[in-house]
Amino acid sequence: MEPVLKKIDKYIIKKFILTFFIAILLIIVIVIIFDISEKINHFVENKASLKAIILDYYVNFVPYFMNMFSPLFVFITVIFFTSRMASDSEIIAILSCGVSYRRMMRPYIISAALIAMLSLGLSLWVIPRANVTRVKFEATYVKHRNPFGTNNVHYQIDTGKFVYVESFSSWNNTAYGFTLEDIKDNKLVSKLSAETAVWDSLMGGWVLHEYFIRDYTEGLEDRVRTGTTKDTVINLTVTDFYRNTKTLETLPIGQLNKLISQQKMRGDTNVMYALIEKHTRYALPFSAFILTIMGVSLSSRKRRGGIGLNIGIGIALSFTYILFLRFSQMFVYSGVMAPFVALWLPNLIFGIVAAYLYSRASK
Repeated sequence: MEPVLKKIDKYIIKKFILTFFIAILLIIVIVIIFDISEKINHFVENKASLKAIILDYYVNFVPYFMNMFSPLFVFITVIFFTSRMASDSEIIAILSCGVSYRRMMRPYIISAALIAMLSLGLSLWVIPRANVTRVKFEATYVKHRNPFGTNNVHYQIDTGKFVYVESFSSWNNTAYGFTLEDIKDNKLVSKLSAETAVWDSLMGGWVLHEYFIRDYTEGLEDRVRTGTTKDTVINLTVTDFYRNTKTLETLPIGQLNKLISQQKMRGDTNVMYALIEKHTRYALPFSAFILTIMGVSLSSRKRRGGIGLNIGIGIALSFTYILFLRFSQMFVYSGVMAPFVALWLPNLIFGIVAAYLYSRASK
């Protein structure tokens, strides 16, 4: 029985994976050195301990950085070792033995699939949990949380239930100008207003001060109630006011999907940030296949410029992909494209380029 993986497959897969992780190790060491030099003043001023810097920040920073720049690592890896194989006439020897160009691509695709699965697992589950500690460290020792609050917040917290807050202060977790409306069959049933709503972590709800409730009836008289304080528990917590792009990075995929459903139900315009985070997590790992095909197609033939030229082309194209992926988010912010279309657009365009390069290289 013919083995699934032949010697040439194992040879290429070994080179691919080994070179990939060596490239990651070398670049991460350099990045950490530059990052320390940039943040050393913050660490000293805020009295961050060496243990916290290493375990809380850099241990959790490594998988985050590795995954964010995985397209760069994949492309450079493929360009580097494939160019070496081409310059040593190994590619010519493989094709001369009757192995088709398409068949030679098999171990590359297998390697790309392994890296894509690793990247996907990191993106969906591992990195979000690691980001909890990293983001907390940054907020404490590098970038302090913005002390100011948010203004004019509108939420649909449940079917027919709407909350409006004039302003929220993060100094004391207090919402000012709090309003809760209950609507049924397109009619306002009741309206609760309060001068302030203070978050009570023990109760898991809000303490309303100087509240006013009006129940609307079919008759001529409405029911009105007032009071000094009132406890209320609704589908709105203090974390909803602190949520930003950093907190989205700390949510595993299950919690992120739950948040997206909740924000869509509320009519929250901030849902676009959660959708961008979600589709980026899926689109980025998929790029391993596209950039692998591009890398092999560009470097499988000998060039006069040698390996250096191929690596230069690889770095330029991989950075172009990363920048394009970040730039495509602007299409979402401006409302030009849906998040799914915008975040997968770089893969579509680079996929077409990869198909063209592959068709040329395989002839």
